Amino acid sequence: MRAFKEVSKIAGAFVGVIVGAGFASGQELLQFFAAFGRVGLWGALVAGLAFVFLSMVFSTMGQTMRASSHKEVVQALLGRHLGWVFDVLITFFLFAITVVMLAGAGALLQQWLGLPVVWGSVLATVATVLIVSLDVGRVIAFIGAVTPLLMLMTVVVAAYVLATPHADAVALEAAATQQAKGASHWLVAAFLYVSYNVVAGMPFLVIMGGQASSRRTALWGGVLGGLLLGLLMLAIAAAMYWRMDTLGGVPMPMLALATQISPWLGHLMSLVIFGMILNTAVGMLYAFMARILPANTPRFRWGSGVAGAAALGGSFVGFITLVGVVYPIYGYIGFALMGCAFIGWLRMGRTAK
Repeated sequence: MRAFKEVSKIAGAFVGVIVGAGFASGQELLQFFAAFGRVGLWGALVAGLAFVFLSMVFSTMGQTMRASSHKEVVQALLGRHLGWVFDVLITFFLFAITVVMLAGAGALLQQWLGLPVVWGSVLATVATVLIVSLDVGRVIAFIGAVTPLLMLMTVVVAAYVLATPHADAVALEAAATQQAKGASHWLVAAFLYVSYNVVAGMPFLVIMGGQASSRRTALWGGVLGGLLLGLLMLAIAAAMYWRMDTLGGVPMPMLALATQISPWLGHLMSLVIFGMILNTAVGMLYAFMARILPANTPRFRWGSGVAGAAALGGSFVGFITLVGVVYPIYGYIGFALMGCAFIGWLRMGRTAK
């Protein structure tokens, strides 16, 4: 039972870190999967399987190396010199994603409650810094706690969409062609989506693996996390595809679908999305600070406050602008990490023999 709890904690925290503003709102999944029509659902399945493999590999490597940051794993995969370059790039990306999440929190609260963008960003910054200042076990527990609520909301929305009438396949495919797409081809979009999420999720995943009591626990925690993420992706993408004719130009599709069921469900979905944004911000800022300063020290806590304030300043650039600049650049870095993860997995297999 203890091992199962540990596996569940790792899996829930991994999903919580990956599921940020774009995922929970449905905007990323709309552009990278549902916008391609029915074939896009195959893309979601491919991406889900890739997440299972990659989360298993990085979690296991983190446990094997007892990693306290992503530095050990990156240098083991890429060597000292190239590993240093990627270490710097990934570290900066962690901070950049924190900035994006704080901007997303401001945008959400403005759309949901009509609050000024700065209020939502400040609220998210204060909460993020306070949570990051806790020890790593409590951080992982916090991040994993919100994930079951998101899964429940996703099941409710998807079940409603399946149980109610929708447009015919011709109309849905026609509506899909009008949507903005994350890439020119559905398979490219699937792997691009995985690639930049790997850059975001890998640093915190190896830290969680480093905290695992055994390699087996780390392995199954990674596998379960990848499976849960894949199922969430497929459910959300399918729900949006079956309502494609009603989602044109909607910035937060999942919120729109929930509001179609009931206004109060829309409010609850807004709260869940805010929680998932906060999850990702906490995971990214913690991994960023853990690379720079020893965790659970006064310097780490003060540094988290300074980094949080700097991220808040950067968030005023704007959510949409930041997403358009940050994610595509780091998608290419993610492709390199995916290839290295496969090579690292082969090496671990040979070592085990």
